[in-house]
Amino acid sequence: MLAKLQEEKVFKDPVHSAIYVQDITIWKLINTPEFQRLRRIRQLGTSYLTFHGAEHSRFSHSLGVYEITRKIISQFERNGYTDWPQEERLLSLCASLLHDVGHGPFSHSLEEVFHTHHEEWTCEIILGDTEINRVLAEVSSDFPGDVASVIRKTYHKPIVVSLVSSQMDADRMDYLLRDAYFTGVNYGTFDLDRILRVLRPYQGKIVVKESGMHAVEDYLMSRYQMYWQVYFHPVTRSSEIVLRQIFRRAGELKREGYAFAFMLPAIAHLLEGTLNLSHYLMLDESCVQTAFRQWELEEDALLSNLCSRFLNRQLYKYTPLEDKDEAWLADAREEWRSIGLNPDYHLEVDTPYDSPYDIYKPELLPGSRGKLPILLLDEREQLTEISVKSDIIRSIAGIHRGKYYIYYPDDEVRKHILRLSSETRNKLSI
Repeated sequence: MLAKLQEEKVFKDPVHSAIYVQDITIWKLINTPEFQRLRRIRQLGTSYLTFHGAEHSRFSHSLGVYEITRKIISQFERNGYTDWPQEERLLSLCASLLHDVGHGPFSHSLEEVFHTHHEEWTCEIILGDTEINRVLAEVSSDFPGDVASVIRKTYHKPIVVSLVSSQMDADRMDYLLRDAYFTGVNYGTFDLDRILRVLRPYQGKIVVKESGMHAVEDYLMSRYQMYWQVYFHPVTRSSEIVLRQIFRRAGELKREGYAFAFMLPAIAHLLEGTLNLSHYLMLDESCVQTAFRQWELEEDALLSNLCSRFLNRQLYKYTPLEDKDEAWLADAREEWRSIGLNPDYHLEVDTPYDSPYDIYKPELLPGSRGKLPILLLDEREQLTEISVKSDIIRSIAGIHRGKYYIYYPDDEVRKHILRLSSETRNKLSI
């Protein structure tokens, strides 16, 4: 019998109204330093510079993912579905709660620069010398390894993995609703209660009752809209570019032996590529922004300017391009050099194609390394991948759309506008 709290704990939540904790293990995990660190890491990275309400944290999102998983499992158990392995309840809840515990400050932007991955750090936290590991080990000696294997998608029961990581998992359902709420848009809303009612455990997988197909269509359309209206917003992309350039410049200076007037040990290890777990757990957004504030005062003009731009929201202007004209870009880089700008830092072409998000990919099948597809269960107990039956989902599945944008410091460029070619002025609309 799993240990329960004497009295249920309740978190008030703007998305789910309330989040309920009954298990002692879950309550202990929430109160570990490693999990509390997520209060200091924003869910949407730099999106707060575009949508001022997007200040919500990985902490609140992780609680939300736990709560959706708890609701799904409660529905399975309440209805007596025999395909659900009840002994996996605590494992599923712990993996849901901890799935993002390895995120660093500004999440994906940091990962791109330093070639790290939050899932690997999550597993290091779960398996390493941490309070989280000690809490999990109280369940059994192999329990931390089981939780890590769910995060890595290698656990021997795919039904447990799919709760946390599939194309319609608790993670995605919470972040869509939560991100929509805090950014103030309506795109991410969908009927969560209806989706939870039509989920079924079946033959080792979680599937959707066919009558719930339209609720799933609504969910996937919400994802589609959120990507292009929020996650891929060009202002957010601009802030991410400046953020990446700060870290890139700081890394260059560190390798060159530059004497920083201010340097936190954890950030020094990050720049040197010598991060260990204890260093990593010292990194949060308050730490990084403190460094940026101090680096505004550094003698290196480029680093100082980039930090000032990021902290004061003096971001790069963006202009859409019809195509990625390599010949013109080469000429533009030379023009940038001629007016005293650094084209490696002051001219960047970006497209959201390479982002870590996807809307829906039906080609990912059970047993693949990717996220499992959404399967419909009909009255004859036949399974069908959802895009086969849904025209709406088929129309957006695997879709690649998006523009090229060129980003540059408009204020600096305009100082030398008369020295730019007419082609460049036309392309940049200046």
